[in-house]
Amino acid sequence: MRTRYTALGPMALAVGVVLVLAGCGGGSGGSGDSDAKAPTTTAATHPANGTAKGGGDSAAEASATPSSTPTTVLAQLKGEDGVLVSITSAVRDSGGFVTVQGEIVNDGSGVFNATTWRGEELALVSSGPSVAGAVLVDEAAKKRYYVLRDTEGKCLCTMGLIEIRPKETRPFFAQFPAPPAGTTSVEFELPTMPPAKIPLSEG
Repeated sequence: MRTRYTALGPMALAVGVVLVLAGCGGGSGGSGDSDAKAPTTTAATHPANGTAKGGGDSAAEASATPSSTPTTVLAQLKGEDGVLVSITSAVRDSGGFVTVQGEIVNDGSGVFNATTWRGEELALVSSGPSVAGAVLVDEAAKKRYYVLRDTEGKCLCTMGLIEIRPKETRPFFAQFPAPPAGTTSVEFELPTMPPAKIPLSEG
């Protein structure tokens, strides 16, 4: 029996060593948990994650900055029934055109249809409610530039401007032949609206 206990002694010691090593392996598993959380921490710094901390907040603020920058308004036309037309850009491009862009806001109480903005020219009937009647006036050269048309006679401008509800905003554009290079500003005219002077920029 004594010999048997002596033989079990080393075996017990070996089992103890295995258990100690297994315990160390558990510590390594803890390190594995830390690595598994790393992607979550990285995702938290993404601007789309509202719970970001530290650097994440800075990233979210940087992402929000461009959208908070106000749009430059070159001119604003105020018409009847609370309709506002804001012009935000008038760019001359290398192809010899000027593209005017902006927004239409119905600040009134009723639905607005841009039927009168099409102009009185019969050839523009197919353009429907639109800004087809817009004109650029070069006062110095005493010239008027009308909205360009496609091969079907429709204006190169925003069409379908109907049922603009109260407080609704619609974007618009209109393309014109470009005045001479020396012309740096023009007057923008739209039927039933007061004219407004706008600067031209180079595209």
